[in-house]
Amino acid sequence: MTAPAQVVLALDTATPYLTLALRWEGGELASSREVGRAHAEELPAATRQLFAEAGLPFRADLIVIGTGPGSYTGVRVGASYALGLGRVWGAAVRGVPTLEGLVRGENAQAVSLDARKGNVYGAVYEVRGGAVESVRHAPQKFSLEDFQALIGPLPHQQDLAPDGLALLEAGLRHGQQEWALAYL
Repeated sequence: MTAPAQVVLALDTATPYLTLALRWEGGELASSREVGRAHAEELPAATRQLFAEAGLPFRADLIVIGTGPGSYTGVRVGASYALGLGRVWGAAVRGVPTLEGLVRGENAQAVSLDARKGNVYGAVYEVRGGAVESVRHAPQKFSLEDFQALIGPLPHQQDLAPDGLALLEAGLRHGQQEWALAYL
């Protein structure tokens, strides 16, 4: 097993939110704000600002990208930016489903994003230490009614802004080197 990266950047542009997180030895910082469809315009400056707020040079050893599901353009903007930075910095880029950034708290929980026309893209996870530890039901598209029947009384996190630190931690724990993008 390789040593953990010194500086890790996580980013997600699959939802109407621009979500970023940064972790380094001795600190972490995250931001998530609604930008609608302006990810391409906002992402570069917001990323540089996060590094500046952390007092770090603009360089990471590992990048974690939220791979969707999300809007076609939003998902591709984030992936392209992450891959570009990874190439310039010589950093690995690991993918994690955006739904893993929706988890809150601990224990079993359902998460979902609106997939329009009465559908959701949902998953059920076991959460430990603020990040997904295991998958009960892998991300897939459901009718809202079927998803609610599947999850029963479990807590349901629906259409939240992704948590950059949950995404970052998931990327460290089980992010994939070989990943594919998912669209709503």
